[in-house]
Amino acid sequence: MKTIDSLGDLRGKRVLVRSDFNVPLDGTTITDDGRIRAALPTLTRLRDAGARVVVTAHLGRPKGEPDAKYSLAPVAARLGELLGADVRLAEDVTGPSARATVEALADGDVALLENVRFDARETSKTDAEREELAGELAELADAFVSDGFGVVHRKQASVYDVAKLLPSAAGDLVLREVESLSKATTDPARPYAVVLGGSKVSDKLGVIANLLTKADRLLVGGGMVFTFLAAKGYGVGASLLEEDQVETVKGYLATAEENGVEIVLPTDVVVADRFAADSPHDVVPAEGISEGRMGLDIGPASGAAFAAKLADARTIAWNGPMGVFEFDAFAGGTRTVAQGIVDATANGAFSIVGGGDSAAAVRRLGFDEAGFSHISTGGGASLELLEGKTLPGIQVLED
Repeated sequence: MKTIDSLGDLRGKRVLVRSDFNVPLDGTTITDDGRIRAALPTLTRLRDAGARVVVTAHLGRPKGEPDAKYSLAPVAARLGELLGADVRLAEDVTGPSARATVEALADGDVALLENVRFDARETSKTDAEREELAGELAELADAFVSDGFGVVHRKQASVYDVAKLLPSAAGDLVLREVESLSKATTDPARPYAVVLGGSKVSDKLGVIANLLTKADRLLVGGGMVFTFLAAKGYGVGASLLEEDQVETVKGYLATAEENGVEIVLPTDVVVADRFAADSPHDVVPAEGISEGRMGLDIGPASGAAFAAKLADARTIAWNGPMGVFEFDAFAGGTRTVAQGIVDATANGAFSIVGGGDSAAAVRRLGFDEAGFSHISTGGGASLELLEGKTLPGIQVLED
């Protein structure tokens, strides 16, 4: 991919940066600023080069029109704190406020355009509509840097179309993400173990199919595991179950056996009476979930077994928690697996945490991020790379 160095001398140039600032909020309070911190190296590099930095990003899922609860105002404030500089927030995406805000920039200054998804053209399926918005964004800049890895799997105006209109390059974050994830997709060091969790099998169909041709071990937990257990003939009570995927999962189990891929499922499960932090709960065998009870975490024996399967791995990719880690009573499996990955990393493994809930779990459970080789900022994008897909926001940056 083209790098920032390919853009030449940037002093006095307006550089449009597509960042990923889709951070979790409690009202107007940012509860996890990991994605903002991940953007700092590229933004600082551009500032130091004397560029006039214009950042575009999205937050949440506004319906193509302004919505105060999705304003980037909290992001602008936090970004300014982290940069130690004033970050001016435009009141619109490409309108009069955006133009005036960019016009007022001096060398090294940073401005943030309002939520790009306030404009319905950003996510339009119609090329001409996206290209129209991209043209307006391009008028605000002399060059484009793509640094929002969490959106590079989307063919959107501020990700894909604008890159075709301006001299463009990948930012440091995107380069680091692609380089790290390629270690798990191109000739990974073996044994190669993948830990998959999260709620639904259907969210990970493509990546599972691809991993059955690449990984040595596939460790499955989270809500999706109950579809695997059902495929083995176990009753799963009131646990999350995708009945329409049971036959597909049976096929995965057969393919894994044919390919010599070890699929590791939990042997015990933490079950509860209801989905609540204070629900009565206990540990039962995986085949012993009674009617009306729901599994909300893998059990302690399973956590220990998963960690043992990670101990000698040379490459580890983790995407999805093992249980409802937001509730302390059901965080044990995720904590044990995370610690197993940290221990394996300390023993020489290359480990990737695949963004989204997995990255949130690392921070919530108090792990030092330095204990993992790479923590991705993009859940969906990292999954699609593991799936072997071509990402439009990456392809458009290639020489």
